[in-house]
Amino acid sequence: MKIIHYCQHVLGMGHFFRSLEISRALQNEQVIFVSGGTKPAQQLPDHVEYFQLPGLCMDESFGGLTPTDEGRAIDEVKADRIEKIKILFEQKQPDIFLIELFPFGRKAFRFELLPILDSIKAGLYGNVKVICSLRDILVEKNDGGKHEKRCVETLNKYFDLLLIHSDPQIAKLDETFQAMNDIAIPYLYTGFVARKPNKNIRGVIRKQLGISTDEKLLVVSAGGGKVGESLLKAVFDSFAELNIEKTKLLMLTGPFFDNDKYDLMKTASLSLPNITVEKFAPDFPNLLTGADAMISMAGYNTCMDILTTNIPSAVLPFAQNREQRMRAEKLAEHISLKIMNVNDLNNTNMKTIITDLLTSEHSSSDHSINLDGALNSAREILMAGKR
Repeated sequence: MKIIHYCQHVLGMGHFFRSLEISRALQNEQVIFVSGGTKPAQQLPDHVEYFQLPGLCMDESFGGLTPTDEGRAIDEVKADRIEKIKILFEQKQPDIFLIELFPFGRKAFRFELLPILDSIKAGLYGNVKVICSLRDILVEKNDGGKHEKRCVETLNKYFDLLLIHSDPQIAKLDETFQAMNDIAIPYLYTGFVARKPNKNIRGVIRKQLGISTDEKLLVVSAGGGKVGESLLKAVFDSFAELNIEKTKLLMLTGPFFDNDKYDLMKTASLSLPNITVEKFAPDFPNLLTGADAMISMAGYNTCMDILTTNIPSAVLPFAQNREQRMRAEKLAEHISLKIMNVNDLNNTNMKTIITDLLTSEHSSSDHSINLDGALNSAREILMAGKR
């Protein structure tokens, strides 16, 4: 089966990695992974063909689309993307068009998605099934229901199936989307999409990092890196002042972290033998199995990594909307998870958080939360393609 999988990440990397896990689970199929954001340094499975659109992104204030290539005008990039998607469909003639988030989000990309959806509906590429791949919690809109009405109309007109990547015992879509009763197409909960670490990898990871058996490792991550600078700085400064014996800090700024700020932090770490600063770890779930505690932003993927590795963790939800805090609070009802706020970024509070985490034990994995969303999604996608 041939599947075109569209994923447009605009700020962080969560959308990219969640989509990649679903594509990975479609291991016996031909997947064309269409991305319109900056590609992280991540190796793809052999069955996944990467197709890069001219890049578009947003800043942390979501102030509008900006080309990732500073030399191009926005209208030029949009026209180029529309044409490239059209040619891709003409050449590939897919069985499935899997779209991440839209129409529940990514309204700014209607310019390229609606034309191709109209062409699919008109039968120009044969019998193509259209599926929406959706996370657990949405960013709510205060527009009197206009967004939800438009979303449902688009969903019912163009789509054949909605996959919700959540365990309903944790988060149900109707908590942040009030128009569920108006959805006319089939929908189902797949469980959370989670990256799974390799088994029995802790010793290997610690050897690679030079962590001895009597040392502890704290990992700090800012996800993609476009937000999270204040968290990184707070942990860096507090950890340096604590100067805990036989404890090391590995700080991952994210691939999209400002280069000048990264250079400053990297330079500062060179005089501190127990602190290492890097941009990105492509095997992050494996890395966490070798660590003893983690402090991070609270994105979807990070929360799933906490669930799969059971690592003692503290998370700082993104303050721009309530999605991350809502998810973290729900998970904290089932696992031990410290949820931070901006008041915790001072040295006193952060030192306490670091010390508490490093003296905590790994939690039990018997939380019973469904983390098989990738495999379940792959099964439903293939079933839809055969209808």
